[in-house]
Amino acid sequence: MSETITESHLAIRKDKWIGKRAKRVEDPRYLTGTARYVADLVLPRMLHAVYVRSPHPHARIVSIDTSVLPGLGKSVWVFTGQDLADVPPLIDHVVLDNLLRTPQNVIAIDKVRFVGDAVAVVVAADRYAAEDAAEALGAAVEYEVLAPVPSVDAANAPGAAVLHEELGTNEIYRQTEKHGDTDAAFAAADRVFSIQFHHNRYGAAPMETRGVLANYERSEQQLTVWSSTQMPHFLRSVIAGQLSLPEHRVRVIAPEVGGGFGQKMCTSPEEIAIPFIALQLGRPVKWIEDRHEHLLAATQAKEEYINLEVAASAEGKILGVRGEFIGDGGGYSFNTESALIEPALASKSFPGPYRIEAFDETVAASLTNKSPVAAYRGVGWTAANTVREIMIDEIARDLGIDPVEIRRRNMLHSDELPYRSITGQLYDSGSYLESLELAMKTVDYSAFRTMQRRLREQGRYIGLGISSYVEQTAWGSDSSAQAGTPLPSHDNSTVTVDPSGTVTVAVSTSCHGQGHETSYAQIAADGLGVDMADVKVVFGDTLTAPYGLGTYASRSAVIGGATVARAAAAVREQILQVAANMLEANPDDLVIEDGKISVVGSPSASKTFAEVAYAAYWDSEVRSDEPMLTSTRFYDPPATYANGCVVVLAEVDADTGAVRLDRIVAVEDCGTVINPMIVEAQVQGAIAQGIGGALYEQFVYGEDGQPLTTTYMDYLIPTSTDVPPIEVLSLESPSPFSIGGIKGMGEGGQIAAPAAVANAVADALAPFEARIRQLPLAPDYVLRLIGAIGTSQP
Repeated sequence: MSETITESHLAIRKDKWIGKRAKRVEDPRYLTGTARYVADLVLPRMLHAVYVRSPHPHARIVSIDTSVLPGLGKSVWVFTGQDLADVPPLIDHVVLDNLLRTPQNVIAIDKVRFVGDAVAVVVAADRYAAEDAAEALGAAVEYEVLAPVPSVDAANAPGAAVLHEELGTNEIYRQTEKHGDTDAAFAAADRVFSIQFHHNRYGAAPMETRGVLANYERSEQQLTVWSSTQMPHFLRSVIAGQLSLPEHRVRVIAPEVGGGFGQKMCTSPEEIAIPFIALQLGRPVKWIEDRHEHLLAATQAKEEYINLEVAASAEGKILGVRGEFIGDGGGYSFNTESALIEPALASKSFPGPYRIEAFDETVAASLTNKSPVAAYRGVGWTAANTVREIMIDEIARDLGIDPVEIRRRNMLHSDELPYRSITGQLYDSGSYLESLELAMKTVDYSAFRTMQRRLREQGRYIGLGISSYVEQTAWGSDSSAQAGTPLPSHDNSTVTVDPSGTVTVAVSTSCHGQGHETSYAQIAADGLGVDMADVKVVFGDTLTAPYGLGTYASRSAVIGGATVARAAAAVREQILQVAANMLEANPDDLVIEDGKISVVGSPSASKTFAEVAYAAYWDSEVRSDEPMLTSTRFYDPPATYANGCVVVLAEVDADTGAVRLDRIVAVEDCGTVINPMIVEAQVQGAIAQGIGGALYEQFVYGEDGQPLTTTYMDYLIPTSTDVPPIEVLSLESPSPFSIGGIKGMGEGGQIAAPAAVANAVADALAPFEARIRQLPLAPDYVLRLIGAIGTSQP
């Protein structure tokens, strides 16, 4: 018999599939190479687009001499910013009165603001011809080079060049909010600790770079755009608005997406320019970003300067915090959540799982001559969690308190939940202390400390790093409001049973590797009482999927899963009504198990699911008033908060500065688990990205504003040899707010891992009094930490 998870809105039926380690149904096409990405698509008469991009970080465009291109207008076409001057610039719509806007033309018209800013698009019949023409045109662009603004300090220095002259400043936002009596907290403190931390700039580095294919069918007046996007419906709305088209004449398809991680949720200028060009030429146009171009021109993430003062008692209790969170927004305040996407989310999430009762938060953002900053997994939360957990370890070390014990003294207990944080975030449920204790038990904390002392006597330096975290999920209207960035939510799913009894689930969220097809099939199968193999999930096409905002910010399981459950419940009632008519029974007396509908207590009185579905469509004597067996349902949930703890064991070579990660234990609590295997994989993948940010990844710019990391020889990402075994343990504290108690969980590993790695290194180097003030922990920086006391040995 089925088990029901009772919630205030609706129950998700948990029968055979939810909670099972079901194999991912989408994997065969990935593993066999039959999955089709934008780059795989070919249309008749298709043209290829190549961008001409600025080699200067800051310059005026004086002229573009297109006469250097033979065959112009016949076999080669060029589009400059002037050709797209009537296309409105992209701009953010964050509702903050004192946030300055920076409209971005989809192709630069008068000025470029970072190396890689687009100045023209060359289109030709094949990619080789387009590349050659773009190279020739690039050499024919005349620039007036302007003074670069390579950093936040440079941006706000007296006499600095201003990127957007109409604003008169490079600092586009600064605001302070006070929560609680911070002055009293600092007056009562036994100690005040401070830290100035620079969180590195790194990015998503998806396996698939960005790509767009656009085609306009004049006979149907239909613009179809294939894009590697996380938000097909949202992109459709933007394209229609920017190009002044009726939205029903625009179709957006997201085929397979080889990784998004937030980078592909924003609207890229290329996603507007390529459809515009296709409309002008009347032929399909495809642009595929190469890897060098991606490292130059795609959005970047996470760079932030965080300055903290922490008031603490002698016993290690945190009494109050003053924090300044400064974002480096790059050349434009980008069109998703603006340049505040890092610092604003960092400040609101800063308290994490701790009881902080006084907090002053200053949020600021400045523009620099770098690629714009936009979303990337764990946006804002990564930097906040990193600096907070590093600070907690330093306070513990200075006060002579064990790092586990200081967390126990400050951490929220599960019996205090729901709990409203000092910044207004309502934590629904959680296992903060329990996650910490389980992680410590798993690594055998006391045994590790014994081994650490013994190895130090041998000249070896091992360390253990702890990073406890809270992850804000269920990104609908309530969650975005609690983050300080209000955004309405529009998400639906449609469940349809066809006459053969098989099920199609159409969802507004868009999958790009997370396992949605499997998870949604599990929910629908349990909801309808059928086999999971009889459920097909479709998504990513605005023509066939219901309207929604797509996939980002750990929202799909909570929102998408609930809409599937709601729609499946409605169709289940339709099925039961038809079955009741066939069996001459009351619908309340029927049960569905393994595709068979029977009367309670009389299993011989039964019909198969397929028989009932067929009758619903074709038997007028028994079918219900709604014979199509379909339902579309909406859900905009309250915010939910996942939590967990990541612990890293590492060894530092004091002679070379190399860091080796030996073991990682992650405890994840995402409420009700739909598929444990998918949860584990999401945690492991996110931690791998967090390791990249902790040890390897960084976009580096010179003082002249030139990017220095333009290939994977310079921009390092972790490989399989750099990531140790990651043990994932689960706790379940179902949300009392969401349907089915489900929480999101896709970002916790990225949020927590950098701090865990940093704290492990600092713990290993405690004899050197090392204090980490930046990431990544490259060998040269580690050696500087060791050399801070003038010797390589303590």
